This record gives sequence, C-alpha cells and structure tokens, in this order.
Amino acid sequence: MIIERMRLFASLLDNLVLTPQRNVKLRLLVDYFRATPDPARGYALAVLTGALDIPGVKPAMLRDLVRERVDAELFAYSYDFVGDFAETVSLIWPAEGDTDHPPDLAELVESLLRASRSDGPRIVERWLDALDTTERWALIKLVTGGLRVGVSARLAKQALAQLGGREIADIEEVWHGVEPPYTDLFAWLEGRADQPRSARAAPFRPVMLSQPIAEDDFARITPDTYAAEWKWDGIRVQAVRDGDVVRLYSRTGDDISRAFPDLVDGLDIEGALDGELLVGRPTDDGFVAGSFGDLQQRLNRKTVSRKLMASHPAFLRAYDCLIAGTEDVRAMPWEARRRRLETLVDDSRSGRIDLSPVLAYGSVDELRALRVDPPDPLIEGLMLKRRDSVYEAGRPKGPWFKWKRDPHLVDAVLMYAQRGHGKRSSFYSDYTFGVWRDAGDGDELVPVGKAYFGFTDEELAEIDRFVRNHTVNRFGPVREVVHTPTEGLVLEVAFEALNRSTRHKSGVAMRFPRISRLRWDKPPAEADRLETLVKLIRA
Repeated sequence: MIIERMRLFASLLDNLVLTPQRNVKLRLLVDYFRATPDPARGYALAVLTGALDIPGVKPAMLRDLVRERVDAELFAYSYDFVGDFAETVSLIWPAEGDTDHPPDLAELVESLLRASRSDGPRIVERWLDALDTTERWALIKLVTGGLRVGVSARLAKQALAQLGGREIADIEEVWHGVEPPYTDLFAWLEGRADQPRSARAAPFRPVMLSQPIAEDDFARITPDTYAAEWKWDGIRVQAVRDGDVVRLYSRTGDDISRAFPDLVDGLDIEGALDGELLVGRPTDDGFVAGSFGDLQQRLNRKTVSRKLMASHPAFLRAYDCLIAGTEDVRAMPWEARRRRLETLVDDSRSGRIDLSPVLAYGSVDELRALRVDPPDPLIEGLMLKRRDSVYEAGRPKGPWFKWKRDPHLVDAVLMYAQRGHGKRSSFYSDYTFGVWRDAGDGDELVPVGKAYFGFTDEELAEIDRFVRNHTVNRFGPVREVVHTPTEGLVLEVAFEALNRSTRHKSGVAMRFPRISRLRWDKPPAEADRLETLVKLIRA
C-alpha cells in the first residue's frame, strides 16, 4: 500500500509557490491527484479549495505555542524579516521530537478534525516536532487556511476535470453535493462509480460569468443580437426555493441564508433565480436600492437583528432564471429564460423580488451614452447578453459581456506599508494611503483606503525601496513611512465607487481600490483633499 506522507503534500505546495505558470501548476495538481491515494488527496483538495476547517486550532493558539519555545522578541524580529507567519515558524521552530517518521496527511488531518480546542494545539506541537522545515510550513498553511500558493478553487477544479477527462462545468455541477475527502468524486472521475448526485434540497448550481468587453467586440453588438441591462453594484447571489426549503447562495456557492432571513422569507416562488442582492427602501413601485455601503452593514454577519433588517431591508433584483418551478431551463436561450423569469417575478407577492430592466438601444453609441450617464449611482456599467445564449457555467467567451464605467482617480499619499504573502513575502506590497483634510490648526492626512495590486514588479521594487529608506515608525509588521507636505510618495489610485463609512476616520471607504501609477513627480502637498471625495459621494 502506498502511504502518502506529509512530505508529498508539502512538496506539492512548495512547487506551486515556486511555479508562476498556470499550465505547470495545473500539471502539478493533476499528477498529485493521480499518484496520491484516498483519502489523502481528498484532504489536499479540501485545503486547496478552502473547504477544510480545523475548528480545534486557531492562529492565536499557534502564536501561543511559538511563545513557549521561542523568545517573543526574537520571533518578532524574525517575522518582520521573513514576512510570512508559516514560513517564520517553520524556520525558527526548535524541534524536540523524532523527524524520521513523518505522519500521513490523512492521519494528520483526521486527528486535528477530532481534536478539541484544548487538544488541538498539542497535536500540532507534536507534529511540528516530527516534521522537517518544509513540512512544518505546509502544516501551518493547512491549519490556518492561508495557503497563498497561486491556486484558486477554479484551478483545482480544472485539474479534476483533466484528471477525469471531463468538462469543468461537470465538476461545478456536482461540487456542492460532495464533501471532503471526496472519495465518491474521485471514484467517478476514475470511472469506478457513477456521477455523484446531490441529495440536498434546493442545491446550488454553478453560475455563468461574463467577459470584459474588448474594442473588437463592439462590431457584433446590435439590438437584435445582444440585450442590454444595467450592471448593479451589489452582491451576486442565487436564490433557490425547492418545496419548503429555501436557500440563498453567494456566487461561489456559500450558503448565506442565515445572514438574510428577511429575503429568504420573501422567496415565495418555486425555482432558482440569478440576481443581485441589494438593500434599500420599499416603495409602491418596488425597492429603491441603497448604496453599497448600506449593503455592507448586512454583510459578513452570522446573525442579524430585527432592527438592522428594518433599517436595511434586503431584496433581490433578478436578471436570470435557472429553474422555473421544477423545470431546468438553463439550456434554453436567454430570451426564453427571460420570459420565464418575468412570469416568476410577477407571481411573487412578497415585494422582495423585482426585475432588472432590459434597456432599449439602437446603436453602440447609444449604449456608450447610457454607460457614461446611468440613472442610479449604484449602477457600475452595462451587461450585454446574447439573446440566444444558454446559461453556461464558467466564463465562456462571447455570450455575456460586462462594460464597466471608467474608474475614478485620486492622488493619495502613502502612509503605511506591510509585507505581502507568498512570493511577495520579501516585499512591502500592501499599502495604506490618505488624502488631506483641514484639522483646524493645519492640514492632516487621513487614511481613505488600502491596496495591494495594480503595479508592475518593477514598480513594486521601487515602492519597497522607498518604504525601507523612509520608515519613520514601526507597529509590529506595519511600517509607517514619511508623509509630510514636502516629503513622501504620491500614488494615483483608481477605484469604482465611494461610500460613507463610520469605521474609518475619514468617513469614506473606497470600492475596489488599486494603484494606477506612481506620481514621483508630484509633491505630497498637491495630493487630493477629503472634501473632493465627499463631493463625489454627494454627486
């Protein structure tokens, strides 16, 4: 019998970190799944897709373990230098056990899943003593869930599709009906069993995604070929009612029903709808949507109070239909699905579901005008859907396009920097930036956002050098850099929208900020002011 030792899983993660090419990562995954026996490969798959939760061990417990073995100040200096918690622990851990007999991955995972919160840390401690440096790093990544090895859940599923000679849509269709360690899934992929079927009522179906429109795509956009809708700035959800069972899913299939009981109670029609989750205020003509900031008041909550549901009621703006009654309509063209959707929404009496309107247009120029001047600030662009397109899981090229509004730009001053993770763990790549405001006795900078992408590798090296040479204070892993009117680094920041925020000193929060370019030519005193951003919210 082949025994899958922890070192094989650690080697996989190590190779994935060091491999930038997508196709090479894909081959590494396929080879690992093919060579590794059950149930170890299933647990590895769960780790890679974020489906494994170890309730008996939390990051704070690991920090306590390290403090028992390593001087706290030494670890702090090491962590600051290395930049990655798992890598720091793996290098500095003073092993006291036998490293000749590393555990099997399945043995390790199953022992941790059975462990209580009092037993879990001691089990991890025993395994840290029994593993070598790379295996320790992999163990901590496994326990904390923060892999950062450049593998998305989508790529892992693509590897499964290649392993079994299937389409990735076939994997997506069964994914939410299977659980770790996925022995029935691998049996199907290897031809040893039938396709797994979900016995779950109101199951999730994989969603269809759009492509950003390119300049050469506009030639095909005509009113007879493509329907146009607004692109709403909410949360993409799938709402399913199957008899007495009602569920609300995120676009990735997470069940978020408990966070939105008011909307779940309002799903009074049989079927599965695709749409945008919004909050707003009810009127005689339906809901008027609030801002994304209003929606954020309802997000990431395990429970929600009656007061919050009353002040921020949730509703669904539907734009597609997957199941009508008990009939699967995904293979129908968009126009036929739209008619089914309109009928279902008309049948609803709860007032919690409305329709995303289809827009009339005669030419691409008319669409350009609509995109530039939409009637609602919650609209972030246009969706263009081919009228004969079926509802196809994944991101096919051509059936659906998104045409987002141009981002807003603001000049902000870099204030704080933190090291990144994975291949960026040696660089200060996570940036907090601010704009000026009147403080009564002069101007002060207030943070308005954080960003960690949008720049090239060469620009990353330049910013990292600036951070190291201009640090004025340290707060654990965070460095404060010089930011005066005459000295500092100005960043041009692009973002989709601004919302009011009570959690930030500035009172505003950016939606999808990213670094657009570096303004080495601009003194910090000429960066933008908070009043400019507030006016943008009002507009």
